Amino acid sequence: MNTQIIDWQEISAQQKIDALARPAISDNALLSTQVANIISQVQKQGDKALFTLTEQFDGIALSTLSVTAEQVEQASLALTDKRLKAINTAYGQIKRFHSAQTAKDIFVETCPGVRCTLKTEAIESVGLYIPAGSAPLPSTVLMLGVPAQLTGCKRTVLVCPPNKNGKLANEVLVAAKLCGITEIYTIGGAQAIAALAYGTKSIPAVNKVFGPGNRYVTEAKKQLSQQVTGFAIDMPAGPSEVLVIADKEANAAFIAADLLSQAEHGSDSQVILLTDSENLIADVASELETQVALLSRREIATQALKQSRLILTKDMAQAVEVSNCYGPEHLIIQTENPHGLLTDLRNAGSIFVGAYTPESAGDYASGTNHVLPTYGYSKVISSLSLADFSRRYTVQEISKTGLANLAECIIELTDAEGLDAHQRAVTIRLEEKS
Repeated sequence: MNTQIIDWQEISAQQKIDALARPAISDNALLSTQVANIISQVQKQGDKALFTLTEQFDGIALSTLSVTAEQVEQASLALTDKRLKAINTAYGQIKRFHSAQTAKDIFVETCPGVRCTLKTEAIESVGLYIPAGSAPLPSTVLMLGVPAQLTGCKRTVLVCPPNKNGKLANEVLVAAKLCGITEIYTIGGAQAIAALAYGTKSIPAVNKVFGPGNRYVTEAKKQLSQQVTGFAIDMPAGPSEVLVIADKEANAAFIAADLLSQAEHGSDSQVILLTDSENLIADVASELETQVALLSRREIATQALKQSRLILTKDMAQAVEVSNCYGPEHLIIQTENPHGLLTDLRNAGSIFVGAYTPESAGDYASGTNHVLPTYGYSKVISSLSLADFSRRYTVQEISKTGLANLAECIIELTDAEGLDAHQRAVTIRLEEKS
């Protein structure tokens, strides 16, 4: 077993920093150049570049980028009743939780004659990127599509890399239909993000793009958010990660299964266990070795375990401290009294409480969103919600009496800042004869 076992009391401050470091993304300079070249091609050549790059990277020569309504209907007929039921159940669960997030306008009369309002409005057009590496991801369609649907975005565009037959998975199309998405394109990679940012003849540009992807997609999102005026992305994204806090009462087999459920995402994923029990660390290490051998993606999971950690802490308080420092994407608490730790745990994308709350439930059907900040961004960025598909703006309305009530304050402050025109915009109104 390649997973490192670390005693937190026995290492230096620098070693602690190193122990919590994420796996570095290699070849950053080369990656940046490659993605910049792809973006430039799409910007200059539009659809022509999309067809060329799809053939180059996906090995398929497409005749069209659009998915038709007929193809979506055929997808529904192609799935078993059991598969359709599962997708519908997940949709209902996610919709139920996200429906409670609907924002209401806030109105405040800050002083007599001064009325201020905070309004919330859906972003007009959004793009949803759905990865399609080794398997289709209808769950991600639902996690992105449901909040876009509930927020009321006027235009929702879904992009996803095609398979070797130039098609999208039936599950992806069915999930898109549930979310009311009718604009679907068979395009992936950095070129898909470039198309959504700049627009092409086939794919009009959107205001904001959402969704996970490989390092090329992530780099494209980063570059384009800095290049294209008014174009935004959901959040910085990195490889998947999970941190488990457990005590001596925890089930080692459960913990190993949770760690491996993230390790199988990719060789650059990272999983961490924090516990005050040496026996548990030994049991989890043994379970990892047993369970990883049974996985279809065992080679990927084994690679991920090389940059993962089993950390022995002095007590649960120190485990909480280390977790807050790391700021995991997913945080699982498997202790005798998990609620006792919740008040002190701050930095996590999503928290899973108790022995029977696997991270897999949040990935698919508990109702919470699985698009979460990674690489420590949980300290400053929230899990995806309706708020991400909205923009907030303020409205104010002031009567002449209200302006008079504020005038002394405004005049004094404009004097302090030397902004005469600002001051005159107030006094000229108050001088007006009624």
